[in-house]
Amino acid sequence: MNRIVHSIDAFQEWFGRLGALLILPMVGVVVYEVFMRYILDAPTSWGFETTSFIYGVHYMLGLGYAHLHDNHVSIDIFESRLPDRGRAVLRILTAVVIFFPTIGGLTFFGWRYAIDSWRSLEHLSTSWAPPVYPFKTVMAVGFSLLLIQGFSRFIRDLGIAANREGAAQ
Repeated sequence: MNRIVHSIDAFQEWFGRLGALLILPMVGVVVYEVFMRYILDAPTSWGFETTSFIYGVHYMLGLGYAHLHDNHVSIDIFESRLPDRGRAVLRILTAVVIFFPTIGGLTFFGWRYAIDSWRSLEHLSTSWAPPVYPFKTVMAVGFSLLLIQGFSRFIRDLGIAANREGAAQ
């Protein structure tokens, strides 16, 4: 099981670092839009939406990476007072009761949402009218990555709760 956990974690680490590079084109679009708008007085019709799309992709593809590094918002007032094994048991319970049903549902319906968008080749109803089906697919992929990372953490926590050596690594 440790091999599965390490493989998932390594993939999330690589993918998260790759996704972080999306900030570079986003900054480029923002700088270009500001230059066009305020220096040349010729704003683009696509700058704002492109920035929103790139940031949305960046955000969604970072969900699993953030979970890997425990960077999501949490209330650890109770968890911080527990020993490692108690924390693992609490995380297992919250994963079964809250995380897996919620993120599983978001993943399932995210894929349905993306598939429906591809079927109709959905576009935004703006003057630029870009296609949105690729971005809805990214949303489903992001939730899938978060769900997969949740399984990795769940397996790790099961090992800690069972008090096996090396489970926390």
